[in-house]
Amino acid sequence: MPNIKIFSGRSHLDLSQKIADRLGLELGKVVTKKFSNQETCVEIGESVRGEDVYIVQSGCGEVNDSLMELLIMINACKIASASRVTAVIPCFPYARQDKKDKSRAPISAKLVANMLSIAGADHIITMDLHASQIQGFFDIPVDNLYAEPTVLKWIRENISEWKNCTIVSPDAGGAKRVTSIADQLNVDFALIHKERKKANEVDCMVLVGDVNDRAAILVDDMADTCGTICLAADKLLSAGATRVYAILTHGIFSGPAISRINTACFEAVVVTNTIPQEDNMKHCSKIRVIDISMILAEAIRRTHNGESVSYLFSHVPL
Repeated sequence: MPNIKIFSGRSHLDLSQKIADRLGLELGKVVTKKFSNQETCVEIGESVRGEDVYIVQSGCGEVNDSLMELLIMINACKIASASRVTAVIPCFPYARQDKKDKSRAPISAKLVANMLSIAGADHIITMDLHASQIQGFFDIPVDNLYAEPTVLKWIRENISEWKNCTIVSPDAGGAKRVTSIADQLNVDFALIHKERKKANEVDCMVLVGDVNDRAAILVDDMADTCGTICLAADKLLSAGATRVYAILTHGIFSGPAISRINTACFEAVVVTNTIPQEDNMKHCSKIRVIDISMILAEAIRRTHNGESVSYLFSHVPL
């Protein structure tokens, strides 16, 4: 493909390399370093004049550093006369701060959207936004891709009793995602209603639906400290589920998450590689990873060639 350059930030080099390999391209030369006062410095090591530039950077690890690095890289390419700069952000940072849910709460996802636009991004490619209204925070095109086709494929290939399972949402917010998967598998779905006293702490849970003598598959877009899904797994077992799986798009796994998964009753906790999972897999044998690099690579190829991206909403590229 002519006139295309792919650069990678430091947050997820492995995913960037897989995307570049899939497209038959070399990752562009970029040097990122920090000065002694912790300021980020980026040097783009090759010409981008007139090129269609894609910068892959996930919002994970040191989130603020990753975000700042992405903004500087976008700006560096833009002022070096790149014809178009697309930010490929598999896991969008600050996506949970998407509404004013209490007095004086910031809408930080909107702030991040403004920063990306001001830095010079012409287009955003992301995956499974925590709330789809974040697309409306931008005045530039946003392609929100879905991990759902790869999740369906994994369920059919790896869960032998998938025809007799119940897809479960650990909270009311994920009901739409769960019903879509349940409809395509032609199985039942259930919902867990939770009440929180404060952030990251769940007070009580109520199961709505039937999981008795069935495999239960918890599906959510992200898991951070894993308190919710571990409590949900216990609730499902006590309600008669034979096995419990968890399938998550973004496995953030901060704080006590890994120790909670190790002691919980999961058969497997399945995540995509929007966030690096190598270290987590060393400390937890239950974690399985679905590769989504082919979806992002195909989205880049279709965007570059001016083709429709909507095919990827329901199909896994070969």
